[in-house]
Amino acid sequence: MTDITANALPKHHKATSGEKLVIGASSLGTVFEWYDFYLYGSLASYIAAHFFSGVNETTGFIFALAAFAAGFFVRPFGAIFFGRIGDLVGRKNTFLVTMAIMGLSTFVVGLLPGFAQIGVAAPILLVLMRLLQGLALGGEYGGAATYVAEHAPNNKRGLYTAWIQTTATLGLFMSLLVIMATRALLTPDQFAEWGWRVPFVVSIFLLGVSLWIRMQLNESPVFQKMKDEGTTSKAPLAEAFGKWGNAKIAILALLGAVAGQAVVWYTGQFYALFFLEKTLKVEGFTANTLIALALLIGTPFFIVFGWLSDKIGRKPIIMAGCALAALTYFPLFNMLTVAANPALAAAQSKAPVIVHSDPAACSFQFDPVGKNKFDSQSCDVARAFLSRAGVSYNNETLAPGSVAEIHIGSTVITAPDTARLSGPARADAIKAFQTEARAALDAVGYPAAANPDEINKPLVVGILALLVIYVTMVYGPIAAMLVELFPSRIRYTSMSLPYHIGNGWFGGFLPTTAFAIVAGTGNIYNGLWYPIIIASATLVIGMLFLPETYKNNIDR
Repeated sequence: MTDITANALPKHHKATSGEKLVIGASSLGTVFEWYDFYLYGSLASYIAAHFFSGVNETTGFIFALAAFAAGFFVRPFGAIFFGRIGDLVGRKNTFLVTMAIMGLSTFVVGLLPGFAQIGVAAPILLVLMRLLQGLALGGEYGGAATYVAEHAPNNKRGLYTAWIQTTATLGLFMSLLVIMATRALLTPDQFAEWGWRVPFVVSIFLLGVSLWIRMQLNESPVFQKMKDEGTTSKAPLAEAFGKWGNAKIAILALLGAVAGQAVVWYTGQFYALFFLEKTLKVEGFTANTLIALALLIGTPFFIVFGWLSDKIGRKPIIMAGCALAALTYFPLFNMLTVAANPALAAAQSKAPVIVHSDPAACSFQFDPVGKNKFDSQSCDVARAFLSRAGVSYNNETLAPGSVAEIHIGSTVITAPDTARLSGPARADAIKAFQTEARAALDAVGYPAAANPDEINKPLVVGILALLVIYVTMVYGPIAAMLVELFPSRIRYTSMSLPYHIGNGWFGGFLPTTAFAIVAGTGNIYNGLWYPIIIASATLVIGMLFLPETYKNNIDR
């Protein structure tokens, strides 16, 4: 860990033109990388239709799982690989390479022939491009954050690196805008056939601009000094994680800061959108627009909290964000239901739904790629239908081997005994059950979709903006803190791994984990227990063991 030099900080410092170029070039390039990364998630259904539809169901599931996992699971491996290179040969050249890999692989996705043209080679190539994207993103963030921090004056590291922290949100925002603009210019059929490729293809222009800008930069002064003095690490991985003193700090950074930051970040931006669209049944364009407005309101607070962390420290702001999230997620998401789909809130109050089933015959419905139909047992059929309909339900236990039932008001509907059915008979039985259950839900006031005229849009945007502000509290200061935790000779490697394990694994799998919890427990809000528990654990570990870093001198 670096030494503390509390009295060495200059009182006043205005950013020079060179420092502004460093911040702008590093941030702009990272925005484009996040833009590239988010396109796949936003357009996954169109991609699946072109690349996975021609294979059998099992093979399609494997390919879809591989493509999904590549985006999140491999990020820590990219952090290790590129972090090592960054500590060996320099920050600037490393994140030039990661940017080129990300931009070119994204561009290629826009041009890849589908299954109809080249067969099984299409999904294989798609998975390969996703692997490259995940690896590149794993190397990009640590390089950009380290590079900016090592150019910043000691008393403005939080402010300067906060611009890097805006990039993930701005990348998401940019991807939504480009997709929405493309949709507006094309018919739905045109967009489904070829228009979905446009956002991928135009990324080549973004790549060219950002590479040109970044090539104007010099190497980080901290790394250049180490290189000139011959003090760079010869084995960054071994030094960062093979020595307990450094490895302990990396583990503490993960559990005492990044894990909580990650779940708050994904809840405030991704799970909120998932909840609006999939649970509350708000039409997709409307949900994206509401999220975009909330992002527009909340994004400046990344800079505010980065600046504030230079004044009062990183730790109190990050811990406060985790605490507020853990304490208020349940009431905020309840308010979101009332504001976005008041008919659903009213129906849940006056006509509760109960699933009677044998618990031993119910699966844990963790399905990261949305390919599992959960139709092999009656309990799974009942729970999956209600969860996807955005309906909360209570569970009652039946005798072992009993067929599941749904009680909706005074109506009792028996789920099909799919364990005894197969092929078309199973499909027909499930369809008949879903039709009957949907009619019963309609009869007691459960809406099939949110009524756009009843959405309290100002309140929805206000709630979403508050969730984004929580994101800015935990995320705005985190780059400066991670940089300050580790010595410069192994900084790129050491900070990148906990960041990408936290955000790639703890955060990346949040939506599917939360949905599985909802399906298992029946309550549409219970998925929030996942981020609440992780944020609370980070709060406890961070408060007890995480050191304050904002006065650290990072030039060593």
